[in-house]
Amino acid sequence: MPTAVLTDHERAAVQAYVRLLQTVRACFDGPPAAGGRPPLVPPSVLAEAERALDRAGLAGNEEVLFRLVRDWCAQP
Repeated sequence: MPTAVLTDHERAAVQAYVRLLQTVRACFDGPPAAGGRPPLVPPSVLAEAERALDRAGLAGNEEVLFRLVRDWCAQP
């Protein structure tokens, strides 16, 4: 579990980012798209992550975001 207390906005940003990663992984794990097209990530999932990052003040600050994600997802 994380050692630092995240703000509500930081927690929402981390959760949205993790959902985005899970969605991308599911897209690539699924059957190949017709016509050899690359997998499509729903725009709503990308938009949710972008909004959450903006609200948390993390847009463009990947170092802090990835640290928060690493701390949040750490195994005890």
